[in-house]
Amino acid sequence: MRTNMGIADRLIRTVIALSILVLYFMGIISGVVAIIGIVLSVIFLVTSMMSFCPLYKLFNFSTK
Repeated sequence: MRTNMGIADRLIRTVIALSILVLYFMGIISGVVAIIGIVLSVIFLVTSMMSFCPLYKLFNFSTK
C-alpha cells in the first residue's frame, strides 16, 4: 500500500479529529451527532497514522 497523504493533509485530519473528540468529552455535542463525529474522528486518525486514504485511491488522488 503506497502512501497518498501529505503532511499537511495528515495534520488537518488530526486536528479535526481531536477537536471533535474534545467537543464530545466536554459535553458540547451528544446523541447521533456525537456518534457520527466519533466514527469520523476514528477514521481520520487511522488514515492519518497510515498516511493512506482509500477514497483518494478510489479517485486516483494524492496530496503527497
